[in-house]
Amino acid sequence: MFDAGWLNIGSLILGLVAWIIPIVSLLGNKNQNNKKWVTLSIISFSACAIAICLQIFFNLHLVKIEDWAALMDTIGAVAFLSAVLVVVTILLNVFTLILYRDKAA
Repeated sequence: MFDAGWLNIGSLILGLVAWIIPIVSLLGNKNQNNKKWVTLSIISFSACAIAICLQIFFNLHLVKIEDWAALMDTIGAVAFLSAVLVVVTILLNVFTLILYRDKAA
């Protein structure tokens, strides 16, 4: 049987990946011409999108099993944290863009 708890764990891991990738890129050697930053930004945005999709699938699971109390208890936090995930991911990747755009050959 499918354990829907893995959706939350996957969402958390992918959300962290969405943030860690641009942070590692920003903390890397700034004197080098890092040609991978575009690819890393795409991976970061993809991880963010998949993390949010996993949360949507978890909420779908709660609706299917008619666990309205759990849905009502968690939907506010899910909405807020999804917005935080998107905003921070965008900001980190914009900082990466600003850092590396002039260094691209």
